[in-house]
This record gives sequence, C-alpha cells and structure tokens, in this order.
Amino acid sequence: MGLVFRKLCCCCCPADNDDDDEKQPLVPQDPLEYFNREVQKRRDEETNLWSEPGDPSHSERDDDRVLYGLLQARTKTRMGSTGYRRLSVDIEAMRDTRREVREKWKQILENLGFMAEADSLLTVSAGASHDRMRNAPAARDLLHTLHTETSLFSNKEPPPERYLLILDRLVYLDIAEDFLAKAKRFYPPRDDSDEEVPGLAINLPLLMARVEAMNGRATEEDESERDD
Repeated sequence: MGLVFRKLCCCCCPADNDDDDEKQPLVPQDPLEYFNREVQKRRDEETNLWSEPGDPSHSERDDDRVLYGLLQARTKTRMGSTGYRRLSVDIEAMRDTRREVREKWKQILENLGFMAEADSLLTVSAGASHDRMRNAPAARDLLHTLHTETSLFSNKEPPPERYLLILDRLVYLDIAEDFLAKAKRFYPPRDDSDEEVPGLAINLPLLMARVEAMNGRATEEDESERDD
C-alpha cells in the first residue's frame, strides 16, 4: 500500500516548483524568509481552497465568489475598523465551514488506517486538473452518493469539485468503497427536522450584499480622496 500511495502522490500531487507569475530575484536577501513566505502562501491557498480547483477566477461557485469577494473587500478596508472586523468574522465563518467538512474526511481516512497519509490525500491545489483523473465516472457516482446518503457535507448545495479529485485517488487506492461505508456509519443523513450545526449555515446572499456594500464604500472613499 505504501508503494501505491507514493506512486499516487507522484502522479496527482502538484510539483513544488510551479512557475510563479511574478519574477523573483535569483538570490533573495533572506532565503529562509523567502521559503517561509512561500510555504505560508501555499498553506493560505489550502485554507482558502476554492471549491473548484481549476477555476482561476474563483467565481464559478457562489461560495467561492463570496469568499473571494470578502477577501478582496477586506484588503480595501482599514485594518482594525468595525468593517474590517466584520469582514474577518465572515471570512473565518466560511473557512471554518470548509475546514469542518475536511476534518470529517480526515477522520474517516485515519479510521481506515491512513493516519500519516490523510493530509496528503486531502490536498488539492488550485492547479489540479480533471484531465488527470483515472476513474472520473466512479468518483462522480461516489460523490453523489456521499452527498445524498450521508451528512458528510454541510448543506444542500452541490458538493465541491475538489472532493471529486480526492475520491478519484481513493478509487485508485481501492479504498473508496470502504470510505463510503465508514461515511454512512459515522455521518448518517440528517432528518429534515434536524437542526443545522452552528457555524455551518452560511447566508451567501447576505454575505454577497455585504461585499457589494463594502466595495461601494471603498469606491466612494477613493473618489473622495481624489476630489480632495
């Protein structure tokens, strides 16, 4: 199994030396600081991980578009202000939703014996491609089953495409059916009367309206500064 997993990682995981759009100096003044910054950037990318890894615009799904809008609005808001704090709360709420779903997947993988490999199996970079999937039809069927027959995901919206790529890996490792069985056992479907877990219900229309309001306020402030 270890050999198969290493083979999977070589094929599926993105290379660490991806081309950077911005030119970097050949010899950074502080190499350690540079590498720490690169590692943090990759971690931030995973923390904010877009539901559609192949969408460079971060706008194909409503939740991706809202999160991206919140992040952009916060960069235009004065740090420490009430608006900045409110945006930070909204951003963390969306990140927490994604982290909680990911933790469910990690728990099942660890229960299957993949304690050391769980994080790698769940890592999907923004450059992941559906073209490299080996078992796309089977993975999509499994994702639909997980979405409809378990409470692994937190809402009624279509599940993120990133988990399609992860399921493709599990099919390749021949553990997808075991994963499905564990998911049904650990996270059975909720009844309609069940209350949504606090923190997982995100009001996307409200957040989008807040993003638009913050962007409009930033535009007015910019115009006011130019007039002055």
